[in-house]
Amino acid sequence: MNRFYFGSNKAALFFAMALLPSGIVYSQVKKDTVTKEKKIEEVVVIGYGTQRKEAVTGSVATVKGDALREVPSSNITQALQGRTAGVDITQTSTKPGAAMQIRIRGTRSLTGDNNPLIVLDGIPFVGSLGDISSSDIKSIDILKDASATAIYGSRGANGVILVTTNRGSKGQKPRFTYNTFTGVQTLFSKYPMMDGPKFAQLRAYAIPAGNTTPLYSNGADESNSTNTDWQDLYYKPAMMTSHDIGVSGGTEGGNYNVGLSYFKQNALIPLQSYERFALRTAIDQQVGKIFRFGFTTNTNYSISEGNGVNPGAVLGYSPIANPYNPDGSFKRVMNTAGGIDQTWIYTRKTLESLNDKYVDETKSFASYNNLYGEANLPLTGLKYRLNIGLDYRTSNSGNYAGVGVFNTNPLGPSSAGRGNNQTYHWVLENLLTYDRTFGKHKVNAVGLYSAEGNRYTSSYMSAKNVPADFFQYYNLGQSPQADITVRPEDQIYWQTGLLSAMGRVMYTYDNKYMLTATLRADGSSRLAPGNKWHTYPALSLGWNVTNESFMQNIKVLNLFKLRAGWGQTSNQAVNPYSTLGALTVTPYNFGTTNSTGVYVSQAPNPNLGWEYSKTQNYGVDFGLFKNRLTGSVEYYKTHTYDLLTQKNLPPSTAIGSIVSNVAETENKGFEVSLNGIIFDNPDGFTWEAGVNFYTNRNKILSLASGTTRDVNNLWFVGHNINSLYDYQYVGLWQAGDPYQGILEPGTAADVVGSIKVLYTGGYNPDGTPVRAIGPDDRQIFDTAPKYQGGFNMRFAYKNFELSTVGAFQHGGILISSIYGSASYLNRLTGRGNNVDVDYWTEDNTDAYFPRPGRHLSGDNPKYSSTLAMFDASYLKLRTITLGYNVDKDFLKDLKITGLRIYFTVTNPVVLFSPYHKFSGMDPEPNSYGNENQAVSGYPSRQLIIGTNNPSTRNYLMGLNLTF
Repeated sequence: MNRFYFGSNKAALFFAMALLPSGIVYSQVKKDTVTKEKKIEEVVVIGYGTQRKEAVTGSVATVKGDALREVPSSNITQALQGRTAGVDITQTSTKPGAAMQIRIRGTRSLTGDNNPLIVLDGIPFVGSLGDISSSDIKSIDILKDASATAIYGSRGANGVILVTTNRGSKGQKPRFTYNTFTGVQTLFSKYPMMDGPKFAQLRAYAIPAGNTTPLYSNGADESNSTNTDWQDLYYKPAMMTSHDIGVSGGTEGGNYNVGLSYFKQNALIPLQSYERFALRTAIDQQVGKIFRFGFTTNTNYSISEGNGVNPGAVLGYSPIANPYNPDGSFKRVMNTAGGIDQTWIYTRKTLESLNDKYVDETKSFASYNNLYGEANLPLTGLKYRLNIGLDYRTSNSGNYAGVGVFNTNPLGPSSAGRGNNQTYHWVLENLLTYDRTFGKHKVNAVGLYSAEGNRYTSSYMSAKNVPADFFQYYNLGQSPQADITVRPEDQIYWQTGLLSAMGRVMYTYDNKYMLTATLRADGSSRLAPGNKWHTYPALSLGWNVTNESFMQNIKVLNLFKLRAGWGQTSNQAVNPYSTLGALTVTPYNFGTTNSTGVYVSQAPNPNLGWEYSKTQNYGVDFGLFKNRLTGSVEYYKTHTYDLLTQKNLPPSTAIGSIVSNVAETENKGFEVSLNGIIFDNPDGFTWEAGVNFYTNRNKILSLASGTTRDVNNLWFVGHNINSLYDYQYVGLWQAGDPYQGILEPGTAADVVGSIKVLYTGGYNPDGTPVRAIGPDDRQIFDTAPKYQGGFNMRFAYKNFELSTVGAFQHGGILISSIYGSASYLNRLTGRGNNVDVDYWTEDNTDAYFPRPGRHLSGDNPKYSSTLAMFDASYLKLRTITLGYNVDKDFLKDLKITGLRIYFTVTNPVVLFSPYHKFSGMDPEPNSYGNENQAVSGYPSRQLIIGTNNPSTRNYLMGLNLTF
């Protein structure tokens, strides 16, 4: 299976890795301990406080806001990609404004939430990183191991992302900033579909065995002389723009930071866009010598248009179909495949001409607010702080399609739907902090008591036969009552609460020996009585070897610190009210009387409890050559047990399943981060470089009732959570192949040229197979990469700078559904357009793809799901930025502090990828596994390449102005 192997191209990846950088550079010199403390200025946010980087004992990674702003984007998670070892950030959609998936050190839970906790300015955040403008961010600190995350208890089970926003400084004069960029998005690559001549040739060759005519003939709107590029009629370069204005300053007693931002992104496909307005304010005020108060508010409003539009249907249109009427206007529908298929025609012009006849939009408003009060208590070093978080999110969505829109019947009824949801979140935290230094002893102790509540409501209704287009979805009550649908399952309400207490002590002796001990207890309303509370311990140790007397003469080594940590976390991964079981509403009738009833679909479980994780972490931090080379190496192992899954019940119970704590998983891996200053001349040439590299070995250790496999959910003991279960492609059947009649029953005329898969059965004494290939021959495929990482480089010469950010991955399986059976784009029958592939013919027997029209299973070639698997390796540049800092002497007369002009290209080039080489497409996923396909073929947790928006290459021009 030649698409699966990296081959000699490994050298390209390792060569690139040898050059690279990321992260933070220490500034430590070899003198006494006090001098070292003054020189080390790097401070890390660790949750409920800060700590010098040199004293950190847990696994914490920091990315500064300036580094994030090197990647202009609508979502800061795009700027985080490739920056930090152990943090896997993957796009789930290529639509404007789409959220990204974040996994810190792998996936732990089978059915629960695996997303990390986001903490904004000290308060748990119910929004997404996409709600925060990159211009607002001072730093992002990522807590990865249990000894670091234990302070957040169950909320931090999947890692914690601490976002610290910019604030004014004490005594700072008012400063005005303006950051902007604008540019054009272009198509990275089209989907690799056949053109007219290739499709006509395929259709003519797709002749069933024993027949003389093709499976499908030309329809009324098709002609072999026509060559229509439907993607050209659909895609169009689109604009993207961002503006951010900020004012900050301070007095001796307080500071402020106020900002306003606007972002707009159109899509390459018609009618789709994302627009966001955001307002933020941060104020801190000292009152006397004892009290300090402040608040932070982040408010945003966004509009997302056309989310229901995607190119899936367009890709399948026949390229020999003519979309135009004789007068040059577009046809409404077209007939193809001998009249079997009649299709409403999607093009940019037909969609844009719909006006009030079509709308699909989501309008969202969110306000995130954090108020605090702080008091210095009479005991030196003792401080009390009260944090109050008040958040509100609401989203209103609506869709409408007028009479005949998207329908081959011009009189097809209009339809509309409207939904809304609200999230109410509050948190109250009482913090007592003691921070003192006694000679060589440093002690920082934190005590916390907190309460948190969440309330969520959601509803949706739909209607048909809306009386007029201008009603759209705004007044569904005007439709006939019989055409209005309100389904019980679309009306949702839940409320949860969490009570917590936490204590943490950080102790340092002589800046050599460090200890951090944490104990946290959580009580969750989601769980059953008797199992609501759990206490989490965590302990980590550090030894700064370079501060020992025996290291003073080793000048080349500026930092050498050993770290070790252990801790437990847990996950309240169960949905609210799961302890009560579930009822399902169903219609039924007594004779001619219709009614509605309910039945028990999930049994209650009064013993439902937490999912637990125990983590070990071992790390080494180092700095060499006056810290020109710095980095860290870490190893971790996480054992997660009592995982919540559906456990099947005996048929005699008449209830299908019960949610129970029954499964186990494991994640372990290595992480390496290197940072280098290769040349450092502020008045001449500077070159900084860095790389991060990490592995994650994820596997399931056990499942419910001692079973080793759950085929329905694609879970297998000993394999990773995102495994596949399918046949293994080994080639195509050729004329004269032995045992074809036994292994793949059928005539040679039908089978030769079709897909051959691995046979795993036995053989008779005479060497013949004992059976035909069947379901027992399916294999388990682990899809996870062997390793992955990212890199960045920065070159500067006087006022010019050139920077680049990239990422790499080796191994694993990429699922591209356009080549498999789920998308109906590789049927090789000639019914609809086909992916441009090299298929078997009598004159091309070495092809990878099967013979058209033969040995079918339904609408696809038999075993064609195996064609969707590709080697997931890649090496690519995410951004290249060329910037110029206008000379300060020139700006001085204009009263301008700084002016930087830059040009950025995002997603510029793929340096290596078997999938890109094969298809020309971006090798990163763009869809969840259960979407953007003709039929569902994969679980939602699996990320795939489907018929979503195509990837883009963006050309942006921007400036950063300060005065």
